[in-house]
Amino acid sequence: QVQLVESGGGLVQAGGSLRLSCAASGRTFNNYPMAWFRQAPGKDREFVAAIDWRIGGLTYYADSVKGRFTISRDNAKNMVYLQMNSLTPEDTAVYFCAAKSGSIATRGHEYDYWGQGTQVTVSS
Repeated sequence: QVQLVESGGGLVQAGGSLRLSCAASGRTFNNYPMAWFRQAPGKDREFVAAIDWRIGGLTYYADSVKGRFTISRDNAKNMVYLQMNSLTPEDTAVYFCAAKSGSIATRGHEYDYWGQGTQVTVSS
């Protein structure tokens, strides 16, 4: 059974940093693009960042996080990370890890596997 488990969320002050982790199990995700999405209360889920399966390969970021967030992966450990710096209250949301077969993508409906999410709260 495929499983994605996020961790690393929490409460942080504006300007602070958090590192989210996503552990994949149940199959090898080495050749799967993976991504982070987020959903704030009362808002639709939105794309945050995506990374191709190749080490050093393509990465995509939402404009709202570009320059502040960094996505990375460790294929040997079946892990994906999201380093979040210079956090603002607008970054408050539940963050979800997702994986898909095929090509890297930024649209949620293209992703096949999802984690349960981890809450990130940024106080002003």
